[in-house]
Amino acid sequence: MMKSWLTKYLLVSVQVFSLAGPALAQTTLKYAFVNPMNSHFGAAATAFKESVEADSQRRIKIDIFPGGTLGGEREIVESLQLGTVDLAMTSTSVVGNFVPELLVFDVPFLFRDASHARHVVDGPIGQQILAKFPAKGLLGLGYGENGFRHLTNNKREVREPSQIAGLTIRTMENPIHLAAFSQLGARPTPIPWAELYTALQGGVVDGEENPLSNILTAKLFQVQKYLSLTGHVYAPTVITIAPSTWSKLSAPDKKIIKDAAAKAIVAQRQKVEELESDGVKELTKAGMVVNDVDKPRFLEVLKPAYVKFSQQFGEKTLEAIRETK
Repeated sequence: MMKSWLTKYLLVSVQVFSLAGPALAQTTLKYAFVNPMNSHFGAAATAFKESVEADSQRRIKIDIFPGGTLGGEREIVESLQLGTVDLAMTSTSVVGNFVPELLVFDVPFLFRDASHARHVVDGPIGQQILAKFPAKGLLGLGYGENGFRHLTNNKREVREPSQIAGLTIRTMENPIHLAAFSQLGARPTPIPWAELYTALQGGVVDGEENPLSNILTAKLFQVQKYLSLTGHVYAPTVITIAPSTWSKLSAPDKKIIKDAAAKAIVAQRQKVEELESDGVKELTKAGMVVNDVDKPRFLEVLKPAYVKFSQQFGEKTLEAIRETK
């Protein structure tokens, strides 16, 4: 009697655990970025997480690490190569140190507007550059958006290039930015994003350049007085997955990740549009002095740099970007 009861108990237990096993099997992926959670990066991460967890019925869990908790953007990209971070959304300007072809997007005054830029990065040119990622130990899933970069500083209004001369400007660790600001007469100084606010607050640098979305969400207006609407560079972002993580996913799960990346990109662009729609008004209200600039004059001063950019990326590539409709 006891033996019969025990046998039945064991059989039922095996059946229960065999049914529960797949449901309990869960993959947790780390998703990192350096901006705060209330930013356009946070909007993208939230959309990505919700999409992946819903479509996988929570078999795949996304742990979000915002605010540079896993390092600066360079460290995050290196962690993707090592496989210690699974997913990240970073600026293309930093990833360009690993995939140099990306730096073409940083050529000043290359894009007419956001629509033009999106057509380029989402089209053949952008996809050809994503195809370069695997050779560098990375896998790009698509391009998001930071928006157009503008200049801020604590010294004076900048309406023309002569007024930027002598200013110490924080830039990213990006050779195109460094070359352009040097040509304009500034003293470009690379500083990691996580250290930027403190550097501005302490006067280590006079100014910086970022999209309105970053100036707003990182509260840079608290430590900067003047905002010049240069719109000098369009700043894409890129959502990237570690190849070691990708290789472990089944074909259906890869589709779940790709679909989520597409939703994250839409969410980020929408958040940027939202932040920029009232951005100047909000920054003016916060006490910044905002001015337009003489863009033709900036283009004139940058001509020697454009010769170098043409040699680096090829005039055909630059023309193909300019002519994209």
